Order: sequence, then C-alpha cells, then structure tokens
Amino acid sequence: MDFCSIASGSSGNCIYAGSENAAVLIDVGLSGKRIEAGLNSIDRKTAEIDGILITHEHSDHIKGLGVVARKHHIPIYATGGTLQAIRGMGNLGKIDEGLFHEIVPDERFMIKDLEIQPFSISHDAADPVAYRVNHGKQSVGVITDLGEYTDYTVEHLQNLDAVLMEANHDIHMLQVGSYPYYLKRRILGERGHLSNENAGRLLCEILHDGMKSVFLGHLSQENNFAELAFETVCQEVTMGDNPYRAKDFFISVAKRNEASAFVQIG
Repeated sequence: MDFCSIASGSSGNCIYAGSENAAVLIDVGLSGKRIEAGLNSIDRKTAEIDGILITHEHSDHIKGLGVVARKHHIPIYATGGTLQAIRGMGNLGKIDEGLFHEIVPDERFMIKDLEIQPFSISHDAADPVAYRVNHGKQSVGVITDLGEYTDYTVEHLQNLDAVLMEANHDIHMLQVGSYPYYLKRRILGERGHLSNENAGRLLCEILHDGMKSVFLGHLSQENNFAELAFETVCQEVTMGDNPYRAKDFFISVAKRNEASAFVQIG
C-alpha cells in the first residue's frame, strides 16, 4: 500500500492512498494543475484515481473538485450533509450528479480492493469525517480539522501503518496573533482545529510498534511553523504516558506546497 501527502496546510489539502489495483485522493483542495503535478512527482496520474474522498466542504479541501471531477469523471464520496453543502456552492462549476456517492460515518465501503472507513469528527462543517483506508492487513489514516478528539476517535486510529494528522496551531501564537477574537474562539473551540499539544497527545494514544510513518499536517500559516509543530509533538510523545520516545518513529511535517515523503507499506 502507498501513502503520500500531495500538499497539506491551511491553504490546501490533498492526500494520496493506493494499492497496486486502486487509488484514492482524500480531499482535493488544490488547483487541478497542482494536483496533477503533485501526483506526477510520485509517478502517478490524476486519470488513474478511482475515487475522491471528501472530508468536508471547506474550500481548502474541495477547491479543485469541480475541475478534477469533470475532466476525469472520478466518483466523489462524501456524507449527505457535505454533498448538500457542495451542491449549494457556485464556485465549483457544474458537477455531474452521477459522480456523487453518499456515504455514512462508520459504514465501510469498497473502492476496488481498498476498504474505506469514514468516521465522524468535531468541526464546524455540515457533516465532517476523517478516513481510514485499509488494504488487507495494511491501514493508513487521515485526520485533520477537528477541535477535539475522544475515545471514539482513538478507537478508529488503532493499529495504523501510517497517519497524517492535524497539528494546526501553537496556542500561544494564536492567542497573541492578529486574528479577530471570534476567529480565535472558533479555532480553539471543540469544533475548531487541533493544537500542536493536542496532536501530540492524540499521537500518544495511537502509537504502536508497527507504526511506520507519522505526518503532521494542516499547519496554520499564521499561527504555527514546521519546527515548532515537530518539536512540540515530539516532546508530548517523549514525555507522555506511553512506552515510546519520539525518536522511535519516523515523524515529519507534511509539506505545504509539494509532495512529502512517499511511503510504501508492505
């Protein structure tokens, strides 16, 4: 199984997961040209994608949806609430209704030989989900845009081979930064975004001997920077209530504007 972040940040997100027989994109929050270039950089093509999995309807996750879906006729999978929100947007252009497939959190479905497992997250969107993608005994997860995590979240992220998880902001940078008060409250709220500290705490809950790669993603451009996110998460892991140290794992920050390390599992 293959896994790669094509781009991840507050300005745009797109993640690739695939097997020898199937491939999906989790979110398409980039231009069609940037998605194609990113896939080409890992020797893949947009035309080879079998499905687009949408986490929620915010523009940094669906910006390229109309262009990519129209050009390549790729099926789109999202919850009912997310699909309704997407249909109401005027900036994506016309999308063939036949490409939309409604999914339900906690109901697994197949795209060729990939088992897709959507599960609910807490974010200020219509009906947001994160995704776990399974291929045989191999599993990867993508979880961003959540203000808090619960035992339910942790349960769905057990025994992953690789994960891309949100480390959106440094709390102090956000608090003293230029954002208006209402936006700070939104980001820090239970339907907002995961801080570096909470990302580290969540990671402590899901680490296991078989975890091969951890990518920290969806970093805020204004309220975080890569070195701080990395150091904070690593400190939480090393100092946390778990048997591991950060150096026991490959942990890195997903790149904002280009593909990150290409992970081959198995």
